[in-house]
Amino acid sequence: MARPIDAKDRAAVKRMHAAGKSRNDIARAIKRSPSTVSKIAAELGLSFDRAAEVAAATAVRKADLAQRRAAFAERLQDIAEREADRLEAPTLYWEWGGKDHKYAEKTADLPIPGDRRAIMSTIATAVDRSLKLVPPKDDGAAESRSVIGDLMAGLARDYAERHGGPPAEFVTDDQAAEDDGDA
Repeated sequence: MARPIDAKDRAAVKRMHAAGKSRNDIARAIKRSPSTVSKIAAELGLSFDRAAEVAAATAVRKADLAQRRAAFAERLQDIAEREADRLEAPTLYWEWGGKDHKYAEKTADLPIPGDRRAIMSTIATAVDRSLKLVPPKDDGAAESRSVIGDLMAGLARDYAERHGGPPAEFVTDDQAAEDDGDA
């Protein structure tokens, strides 16, 4: 049979709750089950709901991750730019070998085509990953399109007011069906 809840348990729960202890920590401290601690807390009008704290911590964590992603995206963009500079830079080629194990080097004005392909691949990968980490913001084109749409709608309303209806090319199928029914 379960041990009855006494004033000592209630006082301990109230004190530890005020100290910010979790339900499970209190249960271990007073050697009672977590459900008993929840029952005592409910009787005392206390709650272990930490949704606000968890939400705040989650928001902070998300903000930290967003900042880290942005910093890493910037690093990837820097890599892409450095690699792009290498496409046009003189390149040192060397070899070590032959029967005499001789070292030879040559500086080419530009990287050879295979190296240029590899550099382009590195640039493309770095830029692609950078854009996935931090997608570009809208350049305002959508806003411009909505302004033009609003302007066209305003002109169509003005025309309709002056001429008693929309221009023929602006008549919708629903309006045309209504007009046919009136005739």
